Amino acid sequence: MTDILTICRKICRTFSSGGERLSVLCDVDCEIREGDRIVLAGPSGSGKTTLLHILGGLDHPTSGEIEWPGLGPVEQLRPRRIGVVFQSPSLFPALTVAQNLDLPAILAGQLSVSGRSDALLSSFGLGGLADKLPEDLSGGQAQRVAMVRALALRPKLVLADEPTGQLDGVTAQLFMDKVLEYLEAIGATLVVATHDEAIAARMRFRWTIQHGRLTRSEMKAVA
Repeated sequence: MTDILTICRKICRTFSSGGERLSVLCDVDCEIREGDRIVLAGPSGSGKTTLLHILGGLDHPTSGEIEWPGLGPVEQLRPRRIGVVFQSPSLFPALTVAQNLDLPAILAGQLSVSGRSDALLSSFGLGGLADKLPEDLSGGQAQRVAMVRALALRPKLVLADEPTGQLDGVTAQLFMDKVLEYLEAIGATLVVATHDEAIAARMRFRWTIQHGRLTRSEMKAVA
C-alpha cells in the first residue's frame, strides 16, 4: 500500500480583515501519497497558498487536523523532508546563489556541503549563476534557483507555489522536464499551485479550490 505522507481532516482557516472574519478554507479533506503529482488550481486569492503553507507546517488551521504520518513530527519537516518553493523566490540577498543552495543543508546540520550546490545547479542548467547574488538574477532565474534550493536535500515532499510564473512557456516546460525527472529519481512527491495549464496537464491529480472548498479529480497526465 502506498505510504500516506500527509492527511488533512476538516481543515478550516480564517483570517481577520477589517474587523471581520474571512474564511479562506472550509472543511478541506485531503491526503497526499508517496509519488503523487498534484496540481492545485483555482482563482487568485482562493486559498491555494494558504493550503500549501498548512501542508508544509508553515501555517496552522483554525480548526480541523493535519498529520504527516509518512514524514514525521512537524518540527522535523523542513528543510529535510519537505521542500517549499514560495511564490516569490525568497532568496537571501546577501548570499550568492551557491550559498543560498547550501543553506538548507547547513540548517539541517550537514556542514560538509562543499561543491554540492555547483553540481546541482549545473544539472538544472544554472551552473553559470553559482557566484552571482540574487540582485543580479532575472525573475525567472531567481524562481528556478529557488526551486533547485527546495530540491537540494532530496525531500520526500515538494510544495511549489507558482514556480514557473516568471518563465516563458518553452522555458517553463524545459525546466519542468528536469524537475520531474529529478523528482522521479529521488522518489519525491509534488504538489504545485499554478495557473499554467501546460504544467497542470502534466500532473496526475487536480485539486481545485473554489469559495474555500476543495474538490479533487484524477486526470491523465502527459509526459
